[in-house]
Amino acid sequence: MKKDGFDRRAFLKSAVAGGAAAATVSVPQSVQAQPTAATAAATAQGYAFLNPEEGAFVEALVDHMVPADELTPKGTDLGLNIFIDRSLAGGWGKGDRLYMQGPWKTGVPSQGYQLPLTPAELYRNGIAAANVHCVKTYKKTFDKVTAAEREEFLLALQAGKVTFENGPPSRTFFTTVYQTVMEGMFADPMYGGNRNKAGWKLIGFPGVIAVNYQNIEKYRDKPFPVNPVGIADMS
Repeated sequence: MKKDGFDRRAFLKSAVAGGAAAATVSVPQSVQAQPTAATAAATAQGYAFLNPEEGAFVEALVDHMVPADELTPKGTDLGLNIFIDRSLAGGWGKGDRLYMQGPWKTGVPSQGYQLPLTPAELYRNGIAAANVHCVKTYKKTFDKVTAAEREEFLLALQAGKVTFENGPPSRTFFTTVYQTVMEGMFADPMYGGNRNKAGWKLIGFPGVIAVNYQNIEKYRDKPFPVNPVGIADMS
């Protein structure tokens, strides 16, 4: 991808800081789109929240943000779409730990999440609004546009230059989407993402037995030879 665009390495580098720290914790009607073969396959595996249109959006999103290269497989092969679906279907998506009683006023970034929507509702409404915007701008839904158009849209979304018609605040939607992609990349594989511990291997993270601090000086600026251990490996 172009250097000033949604660069793969820049994404992974920025994700490492928060991703590894969270790697062992529990994470917890619109334009019509035809389901892709990948969506149908994932649904058969058991999408618990995403409908076919939403599944197509998420799959296109994670494959664009984490494309296959010499570092890791693409996002869907890493299970990032499965991680996001499970998160949306679970307690996090339902807003179990959010205060949802209002009042609902526009806040400042330091105040955190300020919407009357649960994360699952934000995702659903945001995907619908994003597809409406893409159809209006590019004549196709997000999963059907070209890679260049997809990148243009995501960069505008990130910069707050997109205004959703009858949708949630676009920048809040992007922030939540970006967060879940990062979490899926580095969370414990038992939650659906980070398949084969690829994210951990990428950054030399040992997993639940986190003893990197003992080797900081020994392996400074050198690859850390590690075979990551997940929660399932301990049972």
